[in-house]
Amino acid sequence: MRHLNQIQTYINHLMQKPLVRGAVWLFIGRGLGLILQAAYFVIIARTLGVAQYGEFVSITALAAIVSPFVGLGMEILLLKNVAKNRSLFAAYWGNSLVVTLVTGLGFISLLVLLSPLLLPRSISPLALLLVAVGDLIFGSITNLAGRSFQAVDRLNVSAQIGIFTMFTKVLAAIALLKFFPHPNSLQWVCLYSASSMISALFAAILVQRWLGSPTLELARIKSEVTEGLSFSISNSAYTIYSDIDKTMLARLSTLAATGIYAAAYRLIDVAFVPVISIAGAAYADFFRKGKDGVGAALTFAKPLVAITAIYSTIAGVAMLLLAPIVPLVLGDEYLDVVEALRWLAPIPLFRAMQHFGGDILSGSGFQSWRSTIEAGIALFNIGINLWLIPLYSWKGSAWASLTSDGLLMLLLWMSVAFFYWKQRSQSHEG
Repeated sequence: MRHLNQIQTYINHLMQKPLVRGAVWLFIGRGLGLILQAAYFVIIARTLGVAQYGEFVSITALAAIVSPFVGLGMEILLLKNVAKNRSLFAAYWGNSLVVTLVTGLGFISLLVLLSPLLLPRSISPLALLLVAVGDLIFGSITNLAGRSFQAVDRLNVSAQIGIFTMFTKVLAAIALLKFFPHPNSLQWVCLYSASSMISALFAAILVQRWLGSPTLELARIKSEVTEGLSFSISNSAYTIYSDIDKTMLARLSTLAATGIYAAAYRLIDVAFVPVISIAGAAYADFFRKGKDGVGAALTFAKPLVAITAIYSTIAGVAMLLLAPIVPLVLGDEYLDVVEALRWLAPIPLFRAMQHFGGDILSGSGFQSWRSTIEAGIALFNIGINLWLIPLYSWKGSAWASLTSDGLLMLLLWMSVAFFYWKQRSQSHEG
């Protein structure tokens, strides 16, 4: 009994720490979201079939590539500055909404205009328009609301927003299955966009209720646009080497190959949820710790790196062993996902190390350096995909992803080491 009391006391002590409490809330939220996401994924993948699922994913991947530029990085500036000064929230919330709307409409127009060059002709421009509106406008508002609560250490509300977002996607998937006897990808994107609109409305209502109304300080946008763009470039680079291969597969190979590869990557994303939960809970703290230099941010990151490295290794091994189960769940059309998942098994470990190496740099004031590295890797990824996809289809994309992610992990941590020793040398000289 005494041991149980000691354990309970220790757990209560841990839960008093904001980082642990935040990570638990995000993990609970993402865990419930994971169940909903799995249901949504299985329903859509089975209902649409591998080719139409590949069509849908190629559109969402294209939208994901430009989505970080919607808002010009204002959501990160909100998180960074409001985490330090709560009174700045109203101005950053209002400015972010305006910039999100203006840039979102601009990028939607650009994507629709360029769609004949970027996507197969079989994909309807209307489908692209609906997905773009859902992801670039409504999805960005939802993300901005989540960042707002993260900035004020209300990660429980961020978790609720995430759960509700996935819940609406599940309802949309069920509606597709129930009300459309012969569903197609265009019908699905209509429901998908509607669910995104509902999620954005819910998130905005929560912000209004708990954090207050927006105000405008447009002069602040002009002074911070360079820093915001730096965050946008970094996030865009990440989405490019994560998603560009799916769009390129649709254009350079087949929609069926795109569906196979995207289904495997969706399972990678599912396995990565615990790491994202920890990284999300810690992100604001990297800016607080990073004020004292790379060394302070690195010390803060070490236990997080150890925990996520162990988990990611276990997850990769589990993918190797459990991959044959996938076709039993998704159907025989997805038999090749077994091989694709095994190829991509190291990705969770690479991504975990990238997250924390990059966050150390961002929190310590080296965001532009991080952005430069990630932009270079994004260009490298595009180049080798152009070479490998026509030769090896989705296997070429897998090779490109493994090479790009591994190289990015090494470069980010080499940069952390360089700046750490540089600052340490300067402190000794001083």
